Amino acid sequence: MARSTGLCAATGRPLEPGSACVATLCERPEDEGFDRFDFCLEAWEGGARPDGLFSYWRTIVPRPDAKQKILVDDDVLLDLFDRLADDVRPQRAAFRFILALILMRKRRLRFVGRSGDGDDERWLMLPRGADPNSPPIEVPNPQLSEEDIRELSDQLTEILRGEF
Repeated sequence: MARSTGLCAATGRPLEPGSACVATLCERPEDEGFDRFDFCLEAWEGGARPDGLFSYWRTIVPRPDAKQKILVDDDVLLDLFDRLADDVRPQRAAFRFILALILMRKRRLRFVGRSGDGDDERWLMLPRGADPNSPPIEVPNPQLSEEDIRELSDQLTEILRGEF
């Protein structure tokens, strides 16, 4: 996954710290990854859209001296998680698993058990506030190493923080 360039993808102009912009995740045509493109509001509202648009959110361009924090709300994370539900490509499944871990940490998903075993293990989760008797969401466990989890988490955090 690529990080922000700090430039509007439509105009090429720098995105000014403190200004609102639209961040996008776009599917790469040649592999399973995503690219991030940012747009100034003027270009976005004028209809500029990247090819392969998968998801987008409005954010604020961070100031260089500001403490970095994730600038994406939980609803955007849940939307990404839901949109990846049927994607079985290994990198996408790993990305969804990391999103599930983040959503568990944020208490938007609750771990309720496991099914299967070995390469077919699935984590069972319920959204916050869901009826305990409702069927759980199954999240395949991609059997990531600690290093893989750390690397994917770092990539995801870098994209969602809006680092410029």
